[in-house]
Amino acid sequence: MTDTARRSFLKRLGQGAVGSMTLPVFSTTLNDHWQTIGLNATDNETEEYWHLVKSQFNLAEGLHYFNNASLGASSTHIQQATNHFRSTLDGFPSKYMWGAWEEEKERVREKTANLFSVTTEEIALIHNTTEGMNLIARSFDLQPGDEVILADHEHASGRIPWEVWQEKKGIKLVRPELPIRPKSVAELATIYENAITPKTKIISMCHMVNTNGMILPVQEVSKMAHEKGILVAVDGAQTAGMFTINLKELGCDFYTASSHKWLFSPKGVGVFYARKESQHYLKPLMVARGHTDKSIRRLENYNTRNLPEVLGLGAAIDFHNTIGASRIHRRSFELKAYFRSKLAGNPKLIIKSPALDALSAAIQVVEVKGKDVKNVKQKLWEDYGIDCRPMTSHNLNALRLSFAIHITKKDIDYLVKALNALAA
Repeated sequence: MTDTARRSFLKRLGQGAVGSMTLPVFSTTLNDHWQTIGLNATDNETEEYWHLVKSQFNLAEGLHYFNNASLGASSTHIQQATNHFRSTLDGFPSKYMWGAWEEEKERVREKTANLFSVTTEEIALIHNTTEGMNLIARSFDLQPGDEVILADHEHASGRIPWEVWQEKKGIKLVRPELPIRPKSVAELATIYENAITPKTKIISMCHMVNTNGMILPVQEVSKMAHEKGILVAVDGAQTAGMFTINLKELGCDFYTASSHKWLFSPKGVGVFYARKESQHYLKPLMVARGHTDKSIRRLENYNTRNLPEVLGLGAAIDFHNTIGASRIHRRSFELKAYFRSKLAGNPKLIIKSPALDALSAAIQVVEVKGKDVKNVKQKLWEDYGIDCRPMTSHNLNALRLSFAIHITKKDIDYLVKALNALAA
């Protein structure tokens, strides 16, 4: 990079700094800036630290955002990094679209693989969870009478691909019902075990359901499935970035997630994992020149794509790693516990997420007794500037509340005060 280009880059980075903070004059990377302001202080888990994390996001004035499970916000500096890549691409389009960023893209793959404790040859960089679930569901040459297990809490993007690509061919979709508030991991695992028959070929399941934030027993199900020669595909849209995930330990064959939720990447970027032993089952959704590639990269062979967003995912993982995956993991469960403790004394506020940490984390759903959830959601927005998601399926009638890392305990206090007022 020339001196002129470097100065231009630094100028762009400085223009978008949050609040009164500005990037150091001689900083050349986002990591330098994050180190300077103390974001990577390894021994700091005070509320002041989390207010610093919050300051890295530039949410609309007056907005109290508890809707991260729908869509996350990129931090200001992830935005700036992505915009730099966009500017670079538009400065020399043909160079950077086809070839010049190959090494940079591979570094993003490596960062992603490290985040999930797998190898680079098991990670494809796709667009979102929906694409990943379609890729899986369309790949298999299942025969009439074969069975695929999909529990009743699957997201539409995890269910519809199986309906379109397999059910119409005569494949049976088995839909076991899950309890809203299970008491143990074993209770859920037993439901999957009882749904398995000699005709079961694949189990497709969420890692965390989007309805009430319930964590499903992927590790336990994968173990029992593999003992019977059954493959396991996982929709990880609500877990990637929320807490630490070791995909080797989970044991599933496939895992796909949108990185624009809990990893705060640019929108339209996703992660696809296929363990080495199971990759031969997969067929690309799109084919173009280079379709004979035997590596997992054949699944992302789009020819022209939005590479600045892909490289922006690398900046998002840098942001995640700077704060620390283990620290984010602990914070997710800390905010869950804090929120639940604040609601404990009000019988009109009914938590409809499982209590155990093994069964839920930074998504909690709450019913305001006697109130229609859509009306409650509207009142929260109009009177308090709180954005969240109303959930009406499975008789929930409850607000889905997301506690991302930009949420502080002060934010939760404000939320609980609003809920108490509406319950009264």
